[in-house]
Amino acid sequence: MRLGSVAGYAAAVIGALYAALSLYWGAGGTYWLDTVGGAVRDLAGRGGTSAVTVGLGAAALKLAASAVAFVLARTGGRLRWLLILAALIGFVLIVYGGVLVAVGALVLTGAMDPGTAIDRTALTWHVAVWDLWFLVWGVLFALATIAFRRRSPVVGSRV
Repeated sequence: MRLGSVAGYAAAVIGALYAALSLYWGAGGTYWLDTVGGAVRDLAGRGGTSAVTVGLGAAALKLAASAVAFVLARTGGRLRWLLILAALIGFVLIVYGGVLVAVGALVLTGAMDPGTAIDRTALTWHVAVWDLWFLVWGVLFALATIAFRRRSPVVGSRV
């Protein structure tokens, strides 16, 4: 199996796992919820329609991105629109995860003052797990997109 396929399938699995976690928290699950902190922890902890709606929305977005990664791996990146969409998703995930990991690490090391009290446990988990997960997911999307773009003729592209 080639790099693009491995990266695409890995991105699909990571996205599906992340979606399952969102569904779990949205449905009232509490395991690891204290590691998330902030508004998400508070909303999920209260439960109710809002928590379910947010959980379902987050899970739907993550599953949609996961499906894009799966289709990318299955088609070998031969569809121009799919490569563009995968590149966009990868870019957004890398920027989002990268910025949050970098800023969180700066706060945790004392190089940056957050200005308010922070939940160090939740921030540590974000830097080491949750936000890093987004960053790794984005890198996998980027690897798959680059590998397939280099290897495959793209349907719909101009020569």
